[in-house]
Amino acid sequence: MAASGAIASSRAARPELTREQLLELYYYMRLTRSLEERLVNLYRQTKVVGGLFRSLGQEADAVGSAYALDRSKGDVLSPLIRNLGSMLVQGATPLEILRQYMAKGDSPTRGRELNIHFGDTIRGFIGQISHLGDMVPVMAGVTLSFKLRGQDRVGLVYVGDGATSTGAFHEGINFAAVQRCPLVVIVENNGYAYSTPTSRQTACTSFKDKAIGYGIPGLRADGNDVLATYQVTKEAVDRARRGEGVTLIELMTYRRKGHAEHDNQSYVPAGEIDRWARENDPVDRYIKELTGREGVSTEELEQIDARVTAEIDKATDEAEASPAPEPGDSLHGVYADPARAPALWYREGLRSAVETHERPASWGTHDG
Repeated sequence: MAASGAIASSRAARPELTREQLLELYYYMRLTRSLEERLVNLYRQTKVVGGLFRSLGQEADAVGSAYALDRSKGDVLSPLIRNLGSMLVQGATPLEILRQYMAKGDSPTRGRELNIHFGDTIRGFIGQISHLGDMVPVMAGVTLSFKLRGQDRVGLVYVGDGATSTGAFHEGINFAAVQRCPLVVIVENNGYAYSTPTSRQTACTSFKDKAIGYGIPGLRADGNDVLATYQVTKEAVDRARRGEGVTLIELMTYRRKGHAEHDNQSYVPAGEIDRWARENDPVDRYIKELTGREGVSTEELEQIDARVTAEIDKATDEAEASPAPEPGDSLHGVYADPARAPALWYREGLRSAVETHERPASWGTHDG
């Protein structure tokens, strides 16, 4: 990872996107950053339950890559904790995200999970597993099912640079490569695996070179350039849809916050974060692109900013007014049809005993 923070864009030509699509990319990037900033405020007010994981400096790689998928065809992705932007592109709402982080009773997981650990197969995002790298074999299986059913669908999975050193990553991508699954594997090279610099966790000089060992194409792009990210991912998605199998993409980016909000980044060399913020902020870079070559006015971008602020303000008010989980919800949807009330799961004759904390005679005794 270059200490200066400078990365030459790999985008050879402007992708064929309409003006509306270009502005939509900006909307999702701004929504991602502003929503996380709001979450920071709530975290400091102790209204966020658990950790807060930010994608500051990585918004372009999540948004640009997810935007290359085709939701109308049923394409799906599996995000990691720094891929909030990809979920927003696929249709997740700020209200859902806020409720989830605040562990509200009407959150997607009814307060039983945190941060962005939830999924919706209809909208095309699959809930993540905290064990890094493990979603690669999961998505290998998902996309193999697309192939076996003859469906014109593609899957995308994100991993960090550190996850490429795990067995799950190796086994998953190797299986997907052999089976020629319609899968795109994105390696976000953000410089650190938690606090471990890239140079300390692998001797590989470029993660795209790992593709050689699996017999698949390996590409690299500037992950802080949303258009370059979109372009390289679109190429891989189109290749997968043609039946040509897996592509590994290395996106060069940088994590300007710690692993989570509690991480003070004491392991980062002095000045490194400031250089990346000054020279390679993905939102700032895209604003220059839009107002320069694309001819978008500052007023148009300000209108989008105002829309984002209004949406987040409204979602915050609704989330803060949401109820806490009901104790009985801890049983709901665990072993039986989630439409059934938890009380109906008790065996006949046991419900009253459970409620009164008495041991029913029908349980018998245990002498062993």
